[in-house]
Amino acid sequence: MELSQVGLVGLGVMGSNLALNLLDGGFSVSVYNRPHAGKPSVAAAFAERSGGNAKGFDDLSKFAASLERPRKIILMVKAGNAVDEIIASLKPFLEPGDIIIDGGNSDYRDTGRRVEDLEKEGILFVGAGISGGEEGARHGASIMAGGNPKAWTKVKSILQSVAAKNSDGSVCCKWIGEGGAGHFVKMVHNGIEYADMQLISEAYFILKTCNAFSNDQIAQFFEECGRGALGGYLIEITAQILKAKDGSGKWIVDSILDTASQKGTGKWTVEAALDLQRSIPSIAAAVFARFASADKAGRVEARKAFLKPSAVSAAPSADSVRAALYASKILAYSQGFSLMEKASEQFGWNLDFASIASIWRNGCIIRSVMLDKISAAYKRQKSENFIFDDYFKSELVQNMPRLREVVAAAALNSACAQAFFASLAYFDAATSDESGANLVQAQRDFFGAHTYERVDSPRGMFFHTDWSAAAASEKNQIQRVSK
Repeated sequence: MELSQVGLVGLGVMGSNLALNLLDGGFSVSVYNRPHAGKPSVAAAFAERSGGNAKGFDDLSKFAASLERPRKIILMVKAGNAVDEIIASLKPFLEPGDIIIDGGNSDYRDTGRRVEDLEKEGILFVGAGISGGEEGARHGASIMAGGNPKAWTKVKSILQSVAAKNSDGSVCCKWIGEGGAGHFVKMVHNGIEYADMQLISEAYFILKTCNAFSNDQIAQFFEECGRGALGGYLIEITAQILKAKDGSGKWIVDSILDTASQKGTGKWTVEAALDLQRSIPSIAAAVFARFASADKAGRVEARKAFLKPSAVSAAPSADSVRAALYASKILAYSQGFSLMEKASEQFGWNLDFASIASIWRNGCIIRSVMLDKISAAYKRQKSENFIFDDYFKSELVQNMPRLREVVAAAALNSACAQAFFASLAYFDAATSDESGANLVQAQRDFFGAHTYERVDSPRGMFFHTDWSAAAASEKNQIQRVSK
């Protein structure tokens, strides 16, 4: 039997489309899907659908035996325990030098663990973040590969064959770094995706509630956005969604319950930011907005208990909403890149941010015009977040007044816009040379003797005050503390 070049486990929507993509790229493919008693073989059905170009197996030993050495096996299964279970089931049929590629949305910490554990047995593990959904898997995705660097040269041609390509011919698949680097970057991509979607939905909601725009008018608004600096996949599909009607001529979007689900990668991004002490409030607001949306019954009851006042402010102009959306998008993306910068430093990944922005230019969900600008900014200045690039500084200076206007109008008109609010708060916190944190640190020192630094002393010199005594007398109760 002629051996296959690639094996793929998991024939769900993503897995089956990726397998077809591999076949289109000229690779011979063997597929495996867990059999279910009393049900037809999914693997056999796929092999038949492929016109016999793929080999289908219900037995892992036969599946492994059908692959050329070193074996290259792509896992397209649900993240978490399922990945560990399929690895454990595969290991008896593998040999040193074989390669496992996890193409799911795995936690980067799990990926790092798997890289280390499998290397001890001579098996090379790759964590490949794959973005683009069903369409990307079938016709070209954005792929962020990480894991064991010994595997990259052996799987590079396979992964790049199923990746999207930019207009300049560059491939949207690159090596990100060791350990869990690839899945970390994919996780941040998803966190930015949460913020991007939430900001778009808030712009829609403000235009709908404050401006009384029709769906046609809002669709036109997003079409105009798509022709400018906000152009991108999410803006494009939003315009299409807002124009879609059902068979009776009713707007489909109006019949959809306002409860948004989530699969956890946005939450992971917020957890990582907490662990790495990076501020990503726009992304966090988007995650919390989905949590809040899920409690539809609670929101309905709360609305009855706390009747909202009538509009007390003029609606913002469409141009102001567009500018606010653009400024907030820049800030949300900068938060994601700031998180990756901290992770790169913390884990020694040496991430190439210009390259990351480049592979997000096509194939992935957040593909947009702005990523070209971000990539160019990092090529000009590799040591700072792209937000400090002259181009983006100018864009923010120009558009921030409109964001303030829209946030004020939304607040006064009771139009919920959590991510817009968070973006503005993030900008003000990040650009304030003074804040009230001195009082917070004084409070910490008062009740917990946590010490503080002084404005008239060098950084790194700490002091403690006996606050009760200091408040009761004029005597100096300040002591310098060694740390």
